[in-house]
Amino acid sequence: MLAAVALLAAGADRWAAAPSVQAPPGLPLLSASDTSEDTPERVELGRRLFFEKQLSRDGSIDCASCHDPRKGWSSGAPQAVGIGGALTPRNPPSLVNVRYHFDYFWDGRAPRLEQAVTAPIEHPDEMDLPLDEAAERLNASERYTAEFESAFGEPASPETIASALAAFVRSLVAGDAPVDRYRSGDLAALSEAARRGHDVFMFRANCQMCHRGPMFSDGDYHNLGVGMERDPPDKGRAAVTGDELYQLGAFRTPSLRDVARTAPYMHDGRFETLEEVVEFYEKGGFLNAFRMPMLNVVPLTEQEKSDLVAFLKEGLTSSNYPAIAAPADPLD
Repeated sequence: MLAAVALLAAGADRWAAAPSVQAPPGLPLLSASDTSEDTPERVELGRRLFFEKQLSRDGSIDCASCHDPRKGWSSGAPQAVGIGGALTPRNPPSLVNVRYHFDYFWDGRAPRLEQAVTAPIEHPDEMDLPLDEAAERLNASERYTAEFESAFGEPASPETIASALAAFVRSLVAGDAPVDRYRSGDLAALSEAARRGHDVFMFRANCQMCHRGPMFSDGDYHNLGVGMERDPPDKGRAAVTGDELYQLGAFRTPSLRDVARTAPYMHDGRFETLEEVVEFYEKGGFLNAFRMPMLNVVPLTEQEKSDLVAFLKEGLTSSNYPAIAAPADPLD
């Protein structure tokens, strides 16, 4: 038990302190940015905008279309669908706890959350609406005009739209999972199978090598071989950094908190179940010249695999997951 707690703490150096954050049990007071200006008015305005279909060119989709609260704040499908039926190239990641990231998207191409929340609005295959036009639409609404004045003291603009959406997304936090209580000394917080799975996770399978720290993620980028069989492969992090020697096909280590809610898995959504994911890792991923060197074959018994899945499903599921409904009076 003490060794497990020590290993958990060892991964915490990736996260920065922010005393203004009210975090649930299991999550330290952490943030990648100053959130002192995230007033309740801005968070509520951001919630409205998140569910506002008029932020898409044809009024057909909103942010929640790809990040559905009922589907783990993801899409529940390998690819999300943009306007006109266009498919996104990657699986939409969950938005819960992204306030703890240092950069955003599977490849980390956005250094600030404000950039990440508005990029899909302007992307031609997603919502396809320039932010200037989005602001014009919102300012034509008396309700939104009043809400932006209340929250920012000025009309809607690309900057205030980004700020409100980011404030809302930063409010999506979840912790207080059984593993948090277990690691605090409540051994009854996990079932016997999940306790065995926790040990497999920490030691036998060494999952904590990458899935460590408060978010069960090292926040780094790794090539597991997923998608490298394609011609050409998705470059992942290398498309951002230009480093094809070490980062070709590398993608962010996702947080495992509430992982049972966020199927399908991997950046291309190829695995529908956690059982498939465990089988994939047991085999050492997919071999390629750029694969993460420490990703090795680790033969597990059927019992060990079953226990590991039990831990992932039971132990990492938060008790306070954000279940937020759309406003009853959208602009459209």
